Amino acid sequence: MGGNSIDDDWELTSSSSNEVRTVVLVGRTGNGKSATGNSIIGRRVFLSRASSSAVSTSCELQTAELDDGQRVNVIDTPGLFDLSSGSEFVGKEIVKCIDLAKDGIHAIVVVFSIRTRFTEEEETALRSLQRLFGSKIVDYMIVVFTGGDELEENNESIEEYLGRECPKALKEILVLCENRVVLFDNKTKDEGKRSGQVQQLLSFVNIVLSRNGGRPYTDELFTELKKGAMNLHNQQRKFDSLKGHYSEGAILEFEKQMQQKYNDQLKRITEMVESKLSEATLRLKQQLDEEQAARLKAEEKAMLAQMRSDEEIRKLREHLEKAHEELRQRAQSHCAIL
Repeated sequence: MGGNSIDDDWELTSSSSNEVRTVVLVGRTGNGKSATGNSIIGRRVFLSRASSSAVSTSCELQTAELDDGQRVNVIDTPGLFDLSSGSEFVGKEIVKCIDLAKDGIHAIVVVFSIRTRFTEEEETALRSLQRLFGSKIVDYMIVVFTGGDELEENNESIEEYLGRECPKALKEILVLCENRVVLFDNKTKDEGKRSGQVQQLLSFVNIVLSRNGGRPYTDELFTELKKGAMNLHNQQRKFDSLKGHYSEGAILEFEKQMQQKYNDQLKRITEMVESKLSEATLRLKQQLDEEQAARLKAEEKAMLAQMRSDEEIRKLREHLEKAHEELRQRAQSHCAIL
């Protein structure tokens, strides 16, 4: 994150800073999170290129002021959908994301790509995030599909694409976020088109904010981080006013101690997140195992029913063939008598 984590940004926000919108980009590696972030900001600030592995390696925040004066913070997140990363890495990145968001998240932007299939890994990752942050997190979700240039080449709308390609699990996600869907063409050189995509996304952000009473998403983790940082910040202010009474060595030692306290707080909250994430992952695995067992049982039941049906059909055919044979023999016997 760079720099001192204890700064003025942690102060209670003024009315002007309340106008800033903070959006967090999440999604599978390769779906175009960083490219989408660059489109929103309006310049290349996040490292983005075609790659089978994550280009971004840690949460990163960039800020821009748009043409209409709206300020937006964009947080790019790596690896949160990569289950192989492990709960320790994911937990640390979630805490970094919360630390960057500071005053809350105005929207979670889930990035999918029309160039790739929706995977079970993505479904599992979304379920894990819901379990970690609670069901209310879906009230802040907006879905972005990248690859708009490809649909445009095929003269196809996003509605037509979803009607043709949308698996059941993805449909459920779209229903949860009330079909807040935006199509992005991150390759476009048309500034008007780029700006239109961003404005459509921000209009959804404003709708999300309005439906949640004007409040960004926060939870106990945000509250804990902010409370601790504010306490340390107030101590630092008090100490700054008395600096003339202390030696340079004492001042450096005090600042070192304050930073250590903040780092200890981050570590404690990270461990809390890792624990919650591990628990959420375990519960999700149990749920998926139960669903799979129920599915297998249903398939077995259907197979048995099919087998019984096939057996009944076989017996019916045997009876019909036997009846036909008896009729044939009777007809031959009748002809012989005549």
